Amino acid sequence: MTKKSSIHTQSLKIPKSILLTSKLISFISPKLITLFAAKLFTTPIKHKIPKRELEMDCTSIQKLISIPAINKEVVVYKYGKSEKKILLVHGWSGRGTQLFKIADELLNNGYSTISFDAPAHGKSPGKTTIMVDFIATILEIEKQFGPFDVAIGHSLGGMSVLNAIKQGLSVQYAVVIGSGDIVEDIIDDFIAKLQLKAKVSTHLRLHFEKKYREKMNDYSAFLAAKETSIPVLVIHDNDDPEVPVKAGKHIYEHLRNGELLLTDGLGHRKILGNPKVIERIVQFIKNK
Repeated sequence: MTKKSSIHTQSLKIPKSILLTSKLISFISPKLITLFAAKLFTTPIKHKIPKRELEMDCTSIQKLISIPAINKEVVVYKYGKSEKKILLVHGWSGRGTQLFKIADELLNNGYSTISFDAPAHGKSPGKTTIMVDFIATILEIEKQFGPFDVAIGHSLGGMSVLNAIKQGLSVQYAVVIGSGDIVEDIIDDFIAKLQLKAKVSTHLRLHFEKKYREKMNDYSAFLAAKETSIPVLVIHDNDDPEVPVKAGKHIYEHLRNGELLLTDGLGHRKILGNPKVIERIVQFIKNK
């Protein structure tokens, strides 16, 4: 499978070869197309670390740790030396150094950060993963490196942070940036990009529910938000082509103690390096 075959977002186009393969398999067998779609859905792209992230990569202390709950291993990044620690969680096909600009500013304000390459991401071993693994990793890292004052998550990392809080992650504040929301919508969107019939989406959801023995929609971010009492800052760009802004708004509407920052023209990833966004994050954390 090529890296391009695991496209997971709206801003990137699925190669024609994958679309043709998907259609062919769908004609052959409903079971096979479900398994094929599941493989694509759970296979992230491993990107090479860009130059802008090399300083954090070179100066952080890195350690490979085990996550017993899922029988997987991940690489953890310890950045800075303050006892005031903040957990950073990247999104799908991201890396532990992806939020480096946020991390740098946090260091300037007296914090240290802990981040990680999720299973099958970056330097961590494996080829496939899913949000359940992200959540298990967060909870294990809290045991080994916590407690954390704050958790900050981007995209799938934002969904994972909210679900981890629901499952017991203890932080004073949380920030979610460009977070997805309803799991069924995410699966529907993925199947639509593969140009497959809507029923394949149902089969894929049921496949995951049978495998993990849980309802996938129970991991929707807005449901976790309902049960979150700590202050949460939701940041989303109005022009995000990968996760529609309605997701961020919907999460915010279900928070008991939430704040909402909407931006324009920053999309899904540039938002992570925007000075005004980073300033707002630091203000939120320090002024509470």
